Amino acid sequence: MIFNNIKTWLENYPFISNVLVFIGVVLLAFIVYWITKKVLIKAVSSVVKKTKTQIDDIILNEKLLGRISYLAPLIVIYQFLYLVPDFSNIVRNILNSFVIILIIVVFANIVDAFNELYEKSKRYERKPIKGYLQVVKIIIYILGGITIIGLLTGQKPWTILTGVGALTAIILLIFKDTILSLVASVHISAYDLIRIGDWIEAPQFGADGDVTDVALHTIKVQNFDKTIVVIPTYKLIDGGFRNWRGMQQAGGRRIKRSVFIDLSSVRFCTDKMLEKYKNFELIKDYIVNKEIEIEEYNRKHNVNTSSVINGRRLTNIGTFREYLKAYLKNREDINEGFTFLVRQLTPGPNGIPIEIYVFANTIAWARYEEIQANIFDHIFAVVTEFELSIFQNPTGKDFRMLANPIK
Repeated sequence: MIFNNIKTWLENYPFISNVLVFIGVVLLAFIVYWITKKVLIKAVSSVVKKTKTQIDDIILNEKLLGRISYLAPLIVIYQFLYLVPDFSNIVRNILNSFVIILIIVVFANIVDAFNELYEKSKRYERKPIKGYLQVVKIIIYILGGITIIGLLTGQKPWTILTGVGALTAIILLIFKDTILSLVASVHISAYDLIRIGDWIEAPQFGADGDVTDVALHTIKVQNFDKTIVVIPTYKLIDGGFRNWRGMQQAGGRRIKRSVFIDLSSVRFCTDKMLEKYKNFELIKDYIVNKEIEIEEYNRKHNVNTSSVINGRRLTNIGTFREYLKAYLKNREDINEGFTFLVRQLTPGPNGIPIEIYVFANTIAWARYEEIQANIFDHIFAVVTEFELSIFQNPTGKDFRMLANPIK
């Protein structure tokens, strides 16, 4: 009897009846959502965490499962559309649009999970495909957006695509950076220009450090001073950069530095100087052999040795270069498997450059700097033993000595 009275009263007030039905459907949808998320999704998540493999942990992550749980209440609401026949078509299209959005988001999560699995693979960890996957996601977003617009407007997707085709120029303008970045990403991947973990140097962008992320639009670099630089992908390719990966893979780092010899200190070696050099363990054999070679040459060619400019003679700078070669070859921290040069460059206003061009057998920055410093510490200290002088511009002390010469 009571239920009949309530039914009759609701029939007399259809608006209140529809509101109550709506509230009931929403409550049912909420209950289904709660059960799905708190019970089913939680159960699936606990099972995934207990498995030994990490693949299911990455694919069926909490974000993906959480978004999948939204499908349950949408299905419940969809099943009760017959209760509102006047709005069923509109509500159905809105629900379908929400379903498409969820499918797109779920697909995007799957793409991200695939990228994470790819990056964790030891074989491909330094060959990023994130840029390509972002292009795939953009295409899916565009197609999903066109489908949703078609549902809400009642137009076929092909008709919308035709209209979009007429706006190609505008689209190209809007997505100019994306297109340029896509082309740059193809170059980066095809020619293996940049990998995550590479040390790159791009002074025009203030970048000098390790690559931490390679995406479609940007490349992230953590500088050695711990600052972060984000560079547009296509601008990095256009502007040029230096990748130190080759040095890291080779296992040796180049030392390329010169010491400048004062021209006025260069001279022929005297007998007294040669006797002194014979006491240097690294070059005593070289001095003895050279003396024999030069003596035989001068005797063979009947050279008048009374003048120092006749025939062949050793110079202090040439002997110094030979000493540097022997010294560097005697060091265990120099890799002789790479280019090994101690050469004389073109003289200039700062004297004669004697360049050390060798490779340290380490790529560690601190160790490399220590090796380089030790080598040149020795060079600066030993150069006077060959009666050579390092070129240096006059200092305040030099000018004071000129003004007040020592008597």
